[in-house]
Amino acid sequence: MDIRTDFIRFLDDHFPQMLDDLMELAAIPAPSHHEEKRAAWVKAYLERYGAQDVTIDRALNVILNLTPGADDYAVYMAHTDVVFPDTTPLPVVREDHIIRAPGIGDDTANLIVLLLVARYILENRLKPKRGVLIVANSCEEGLGNLKGVRQICGDYPVRELVTFDGSLGRIVNTAVGSQRYRVTVRTEGGHSFGSFGNRSAIAYLARMIATLYEIKAPAYGKTTYNVGTIEGGTSVNTIAQEAQMLYEFRSDDRRGLSEMQTFFESVLNTYRAMGITVERELLGVRPCNGDIDAARQKVLEERVAAHSLSVTGTPVSFGSGSTDANIPLSMGIPALCTGVVTGGGGTHTREEWIDTTDLKKGAVFCANVVLDEFV
Repeated sequence: MDIRTDFIRFLDDHFPQMLDDLMELAAIPAPSHHEEKRAAWVKAYLERYGAQDVTIDRALNVILNLTPGADDYAVYMAHTDVVFPDTTPLPVVREDHIIRAPGIGDDTANLIVLLLVARYILENRLKPKRGVLIVANSCEEGLGNLKGVRQICGDYPVRELVTFDGSLGRIVNTAVGSQRYRVTVRTEGGHSFGSFGNRSAIAYLARMIATLYEIKAPAYGKTTYNVGTIEGGTSVNTIAQEAQMLYEFRSDDRRGLSEMQTFFESVLNTYRAMGITVERELLGVRPCNGDIDAARQKVLEERVAAHSLSVTGTPVSFGSGSTDANIPLSMGIPALCTGVVTGGGGTHTREEWIDTTDLKKGAVFCANVVLDEFV
């Protein structure tokens, strides 16, 4: 039996059910660090189709171990969390071949396709040549800080990793690192009239933000910075005692991150020297590429790119990004991020949507990549 051809038959037979499963899974809320309900759904799905060794770890990753006790593992994963904080069911609407839901493309569609591939493997009792894990991982988004993939790479000897997250035809092979902080400024504050002249935390925070924006981005790779939110104060007639901001800097080059870190710390120390209280809290760290075996990384990239080309007829585009692949790449483990979605939009908005017209192409691509472990 040619398993690649047989999977296409299997996909044709089960595609309508896959879309129904996609809508069911998309309705389940899954903010980062609170993916319990989706994890339970995924575990039940895998067990329904014959999984014997499926677990949920302390990071809320759902792990299908196809080769318990292997010396090392290829990991194929897609994440369960979405950017939205909802704890009640998410709205899902289907209009012909369009499905709309928060997080439907990022990353629920990729996950449901990977699960269908896992179902095919389980129902046909396929045995891989080497160690393989299929993982529905947690905490990819935002302040999830890649907790799920960190756990996987800490618990298992990973030889390479592919994460399905994004669009068909694009491969992320360079990790964009980032550091994220909450900065709090405190002053004496007081009544806007009676204590006029006292220092305002808002005024000092505003000056600090202006200072942070004075730096010219380092010329290493692409380096960026951003103040995402500001808050503080009590009322219109109160001199603010406290104000906060969320600040991040990113780069696809470790030197860019280092230079931004040095500048950031110097700015905070400058304002501390003015006699105000400045506190910083590290909220998240995403690392850049580490020292990777270039030959092994190239083999992985060429393998996945060839499968994409065979399905789409178009060469893939390579680029940088902040994905679950950051962690293995930072550890020197060959890794990349790619996807199965062929049409959609509104990513990270409540109006997010995908076009299912060509989703079969993405499913065949995903299957071909994973089934390399079996032929």
